[in-house]
Amino acid sequence: MTMISPSAIAVQRDTLQQRVAIRLRELLVQGGFEPGSKLNERELCEQLGVSRTPLREAIRLLVAEGLVVLDPGRGAFTPTWSKDDISDTFELLGALEGLAGELAAQRITTEELAELTALQHEMQAAYERRDLPNYYQLNARAHDLLSEAARNPVLRETWKQVNGRMHALRFRSNQDQSKWIKALDEHAQILAAMKARDGAAARQLLEQHLRRKRDAVLRLNLAETTP
Repeated sequence: MTMISPSAIAVQRDTLQQRVAIRLRELLVQGGFEPGSKLNERELCEQLGVSRTPLREAIRLLVAEGLVVLDPGRGAFTPTWSKDDISDTFELLGALEGLAGELAAQRITTEELAELTALQHEMQAAYERRDLPNYYQLNARAHDLLSEAARNPVLRETWKQVNGRMHALRFRSNQDQSKWIKALDEHAQILAAMKARDGAAARQLLEQHLRRKRDAVLRLNLAETTP
């Protein structure tokens, strides 16, 4: 009889937990829930085809990322954002991405530049298909790649923590066609700065890019809250 070690079982459970977290993150980011909505465990278990244990473990992961808020005694909810929350977080995120871009322009490898170029082409194709979910995944990878290329582990971990909270808001900021094409053009300019090894330009472009994201989210938030 072959014995399965407890460590092997733990790995399998963690894998399921992570898969559930990935799918639930997609639902949260892509507008599957309104701000302040309670996550119904029974409905989510049916939708995702899992039991409550991996779902709850996945929710705990997303709480750590800031995509879910736990209210003791009431359950898990999607976060709500005030105008100040949005402004303050995007202000910090813009500073982090600007610094990452400046460092990345100096430290990015040839292989990373090739990947960034390929991502730009794929983002353009996704835009032409009006495939926002795929565009967002490509866009998220481009920003992630820049944080990697900065070669500063402390900066990267801080960026990941702050950026994780903003996924849903960043996704929604491109739902307007004019803002979407503008964002795509800004990414093309950022790529050009990377290829030119122009750190100052990369920093300025990324900070501007995040300010535009902030303004788009604030306008959307205002429109949704105004009677």
